[in-house]
Amino acid sequence: MASLITCPHCGTRPKEEFSIRGAAAPRRPSPAARDEVWHRYVYVRDNPKGRYEEYWHHAAGCRRWLVVDRDNLTHEVFGVTDATDHLTAEAGE
Repeated sequence: MASLITCPHCGTRPKEEFSIRGAAAPRRPSPAARDEVWHRYVYVRDNPKGRYEEYWHHAAGCRRWLVVDRDNLTHEVFGVTDATDHLTAEAGE
């Protein structure tokens, strides 16, 4: 059975319609940030095992950016949020 992702806009779709773009946690530094900060942002990333949030692009569907909360060992998906809604919710915390 194929892995399925529930897009908040298109419903449940096969994972092959999506592209994984990486962890949703890193925040882009300001343009005026020091070179060391930019180096860390671009090249130094954690590679966690287990549950975490990733950016996914629904390339073969609505073309929206999503934040998928999943376990990268078991591939279990705990939730999917539109990236815009995710950033709005984070800003309100």
